[in-house]
Amino acid sequence: MNTFKKIAIPVTLGVLGLMILNSCSVGIPKGAVAVSNFNADKYLGQWYEIARFDYKFERDMDNVTATYSLNPDGTIKVQNRGYNYVKKEWKESVGEAKFVNEKTEARLKVSFFKPIWAGYNVIDIDENYQYALVVGNSLKYIWILSRNPEIPESIKQRFLEKAKNIGYNTDELIWVKHNQ
Repeated sequence: MNTFKKIAIPVTLGVLGLMILNSCSVGIPKGAVAVSNFNADKYLGQWYEIARFDYKFERDMDNVTATYSLNPDGTIKVQNRGYNYVKKEWKESVGEAKFVNEKTEARLKVSFFKPIWAGYNVIDIDENYQYALVVGNSLKYIWILSRNPEIPESIKQRFLEKAKNIGYNTDELIWVKHNQ
């Protein structure tokens, strides 16, 4: 029995460790490519969430914004805010983002609950940094962001087409309401 414990405990801990590492993947979906020549300084500031999938952590929320600012240590402060229209209350979550590779490649990892990190990949952005298509590490995570509460139809269609080509089911997108 003692030998069993000596083997079972490390194996169990190893499996649990692998499960935790796998759950905090900072990859990018197959077929998706992060924006190169990315300018992080131009990306900072407030973004309105235009569309997303139905995530547990954003369920029943509208008026959702994400604000990015530079931390003194060079990481990026992520401040997400939205209104839960069922509970009739504002919710806010503050996290941190770091670049996976070079700062010129729009592949980041974000954490709201360290040490768990998730992929944050900007795969399309207009030249003026007004509209962005962001995906996570798998086809379960996607966001359409804008500097304004609305997005031009041409940009919307461009982002939807790109997402479909990668494999996203864009029919499942929730279009976020913004009360102005």
